[in-house]
Amino acid sequence: MDEVEWGPVGYLVVEYPGAKMTGEGLRELVALTERGTIRVLDLAFVMKGEDGTISALAIADLDGDGELDLAVFEGASSDLLGEDDLREAGDVLTPGSAAAVLLYENRWAAPFVSALRRSGAELVAAGFIPLDDIAEALDAAEAAG
Repeated sequence: MDEVEWGPVGYLVVEYPGAKMTGEGLRELVALTERGTIRVLDLAFVMKGEDGTISALAIADLDGDGELDLAVFEGASSDLLGEDDLREAGDVLTPGSAAAVLLYENRWAAPFVSALRRSGAELVAAGFIPLDDIAEALDAAEAAG
């Protein structure tokens, strides 16, 4: 990687049961990108057929309702997501579902991470805690308190 400030890079696999995508989440993705909060490195879509077959979907295939122009993401590819990654994402899907696979940079954190690196520190781990787990832990803490 060059000397440009980079924020932590993460990924999301978002399943759409029954392959029903409304586009609402993608509107928010556009807004996050336009505000500079994140930078989309890769955006891909996969589908798992009822028979378990996994296939990639072209972004153009998803833009049928006229409400959201997904062309803004067409070509959003750093080539960091490969066929194996998409197959892996498809493996976790329920048959008959589709998923968006997003690889993104947390631009908001780039200055913070760069400052840490300049001081000799390195980011060695990151992760997400599912919201259901947070709610469960907060409920348990409230019940115990």
